[in-house]
Amino acid sequence: MNLFLSHKIEIRVRYSETDKMGFCYHGNYAAYFEMGRVETLRHAGIVYRALEENGIMLPVVSLETQFKSPAKYDDLLLLETKLVHASNCTLVFNYSLYGPTQELITMAKTTLVFVNASTNKATRIPEYIFKLLKNYEVEQ
Repeated sequence: MNLFLSHKIEIRVRYSETDKMGFCYHGNYAAYFEMGRVETLRHAGIVYRALEENGIMLPVVSLETQFKSPAKYDDLLLLETKLVHASNCTLVFNYSLYGPTQELITMAKTTLVFVNASTNKATRIPEYIFKLLKNYEVEQ
């Protein structure tokens, strides 16, 4: 199912997130994307904590990142997260991270899979989530 669910958050680069060159260390971007995902799903009425309490995990199985220019200490960044696709057991998100002058500095894509916490096996999207996501379905 193709989706269009978009949400934006602001992120300030902390000193502890930078390397010796003063750039945001590349490993921190994955945490930023997680923040975007969690808030985008929350915006749609899907709460990670509730998923986990109901025995469903949602691990990242794929992460692709393209860095165009670096984020630096104290930059105020704007992260736009879009949930673009859902299948029987996966969700696909796209990310656009903008720097302090609104220039696109990083693009990324993640794929997550629904997993039954007790079996550690992939499982179908819970019905209530499927119904919520139908509200964001778009034609291809």
